[in-house]
Amino acid sequence: MIIIADGGSTKTNWCLLNDEGKKVYFNTEGYNPYFSSIEYIINSLNESLPADLEKDKITEVNYYGAGCSTQEKRDQVKQAMSAVFTKAQVNIGHDLLAAARALLGRNAGFAAILGTGTNTCIYDGKEIVQNIDSGAYILGDEGSGCHIGKKLLTDYIRGYMPEVVRALFWETYQLTPDDVNEEVYTKPLANRFCASFSKFVYDNNVHIEYSRNLVRTSFEDFFKNLVTHYPDYQKYTFNCIGSVGYNFRNVLEEVCVENGMQVGNIIRSPIDSLVKFHQELAAEVK
Repeated sequence: MIIIADGGSTKTNWCLLNDEGKKVYFNTEGYNPYFSSIEYIINSLNESLPADLEKDKITEVNYYGAGCSTQEKRDQVKQAMSAVFTKAQVNIGHDLLAAARALLGRNAGFAAILGTGTNTCIYDGKEIVQNIDSGAYILGDEGSGCHIGKKLLTDYIRGYMPEVVRALFWETYQLTPDDVNEEVYTKPLANRFCASFSKFVYDNNVHIEYSRNLVRTSFEDFFKNLVTHYPDYQKYTFNCIGSVGYNFRNVLEEVCVENGMQVGNIIRSPIDSLVKFHQELAAEVK
């Protein structure tokens, strides 16, 4: 039995593929090694994996994760996964490679992630050949849920929100500006905290012009600071994975066209396409 997993900073989607080809899906939290220690990952997996999962029968784990961009961070996650799946060969890849493989398969092109965080690349059909660092949630991550959430929270603590939005925000969260600052600056996983507020923007179009402008300016920053810096970027279609890109795709597509790119695939999750990729890979090996 093998496992394929796509791990974001907030959530990991897993698929168990048994020897008969049956698929079993489940979820855990996300395990970004920049924020989650080896011990934390091990404990979380032991607590949140399905109780009936026969871990000692897993022969291969293919985990693609946010933050797994360097060998050091991949080794960190591999050590944790190997401690849980003790009989398995554990392969760790970057979630950006998962996105490219899911969106483009064996074809070359441009691929992006717009979820809790942001990432972009040029893919040659096998591997990532160019990547501009997103800067993560403090320095960049334009277009992400975290970036949209930060813009919303900044407007809230500065008093820039339209009153109707501010009233609904208070009714929903009961957070003072001091509470927001404490969550961001003194508690762990500030990226997830900020990203959680992109859902408020999506769910509550209480002031459509304000909400739409918040999202649009975030996507404009994403193109200005990341996408347009790839040489000849306009020759590629725009392909994107992630809940933020998918949920706000109407605005994203507008900004994409304005920047001279044709819209390709915009999907919520790569897991199904990623499973198919590994099934085809396994068939070739056989």
